[in-house]
Amino acid sequence: MSEVTHILAQIDQGDPQAAEKLLPLVYDELRKLAAARLTHEKPGQTLQATALVHEAYLRLLPTPDSLPTPPSFPSFHSRGHFFAAAAEAMRRILIDRARRRSRERHGGGLIRKDLDTIDLAAPEASDDLLALDDALTRLAAADEQAAQLVKLRYFAGLTLAQVAETLDISPRTADRLWAYARAFLHAEIYEK
Repeated sequence: MSEVTHILAQIDQGDPQAAEKLLPLVYDELRKLAAARLTHEKPGQTLQATALVHEAYLRLLPTPDSLPTPPSFPSFHSRGHFFAAAAEAMRRILIDRARRRSRERHGGGLIRKDLDTIDLAAPEASDDLLALDDALTRLAAADEQAAQLVKLRYFAGLTLAQVAETLDISPRTADRLWAYARAFLHAEIYEK
């Protein structure tokens, strides 16, 4: 049993100090995942990897100060389960931010332009992210495991081997699901 899994078991048993021990162990890896995810975002993204990690961590394991007593932490079965939940939390944060930016009262379709580069116009990143989220929702309805694989690959930056281990499937099955999911998402996003 890894140290992370041991601490997750302590959290599950209601030890609020265990959550404080967890962050230093997983912080660097979560930050790498967040940084990798943010490199796929289009220019204009104001969210930093550090802020994304902190917000995702607070969604996963809120501090005892932010909760009514006694704190109730979610239950994680393993290190892989925790990182899958972290990937999902990061995905939801990015989707929420994209939806918020697309609302009219938050600028809607307006694109921020630098005066020096006024001739250059880039499409808004939130449109692509919202289209991906809609397509992922349809994929989850068709094949939940394939959707989970895409979330882990795209939002957490895991390799196919890591995803196979996290989902407890064979590497060959992971490869097959990845090919299916890519074809499904391409059809949903670009062919409609």
